[in-house]
Amino acid sequence: MKKTSTRLADGRELIYYDLRDDTVRTAADRRPLDRTVTTSEIRRDVLLGDSVAIASHRQGRTYHPPADECPLCPTRGERLSEIPDSSYDVVVFENRFPSLAGDSGRCEVVCFTSDHDASFADLTEEQARLVLDAWTDRTSELSHLPSVEQVFCFENRGEEIGVTLGHPHGQIYAYPFTTPRTALMLRSTAAHKEATGGENLFDAVLRREAADRRVVLEGEHWVAFVPYAAHWPYEVHLYPRRRVPDLLALDEAARTEFPQVYLELLRRFDRIFAAGDGGRGQGTADEPRTPYIAAWHQAPFGALEEFDGVTRDDFALHLELFTIRRTSGKLKFLAGSESGMNVFINDVPPERAAERLREVASS
Repeated sequence: MKKTSTRLADGRELIYYDLRDDTVRTAADRRPLDRTVTTSEIRRDVLLGDSVAIASHRQGRTYHPPADECPLCPTRGERLSEIPDSSYDVVVFENRFPSLAGDSGRCEVVCFTSDHDASFADLTEEQARLVLDAWTDRTSELSHLPSVEQVFCFENRGEEIGVTLGHPHGQIYAYPFTTPRTALMLRSTAAHKEATGGENLFDAVLRREAADRRVVLEGEHWVAFVPYAAHWPYEVHLYPRRRVPDLLALDEAARTEFPQVYLELLRRFDRIFAAGDGGRGQGTADEPRTPYIAAWHQAPFGALEEFDGVTRDDFALHLELFTIRRTSGKLKFLAGSESGMNVFINDVPPERAAERLREVASS
């Protein structure tokens, strides 16, 4: 992997990650951009104990542009975009409309490929490995910023999820606090550790799930399963078999196998609703590719004193992948119980979801 850092016309950082070591990146951003101005502010909710990012400047962000005006495609001739070069493998750059900025953290965009019509599932194993390396590098770099306590790499795919740019891409949020979901996991881990005389909760969960009929697929170094208490209609958790706190701690064997397992998992997600397309996973005119959220959970980099003896090494890196589609043509909406009380109601039994995801395996 070759890494090349440069600056866009408004001062934001842009980084090329290339497969070839001899790739040269010298193209300049020719757009007449003013310096980016943000209004991000973190406000603490004292009743719930969580935080909200107030970012009014995001109202003006790019919204569903036509394909020939996509800001994530490479620059071609006088058709200028966020990426100055005419092609790329993987690119990461500071978001022009960030939810978090300055002392409130940082937001970055990760473009997985220059092919506008592709999807992560269409990448080769070599390309997917490059994305993993980019995620890992950004986790390392962002963790050293004084305002950052936790790094979150994720992908939103599909208009149903709320995606406003159709180009295959993800994002990285660098938070100035430990996120509420991670804090809940850490508290549960601390309680279990005390109650069992030191057993790790993540190890116990993985041991139980890996032996259950909800396993979807597995390799030598990774295992994917529908969790016992899945919140979403089709939800899969992907764990490395060796517990590590973050992407930085994955060994080479796990990194090598990850693209094989993850790409197959994404392709199965496309197949579960692709009736009538011969099982190719491309969706149909009536049922396009499955919308999903893919979220990496990593240990915070800040102090963990509030979690009763839990250390970073007690946390287990894992990816959670889920769709809001519950059946063909129908979405799972977060209504009163979910949105008002955070009590999820799942219409698809986890055992059936796992069975379905096994049925659509590649031949």
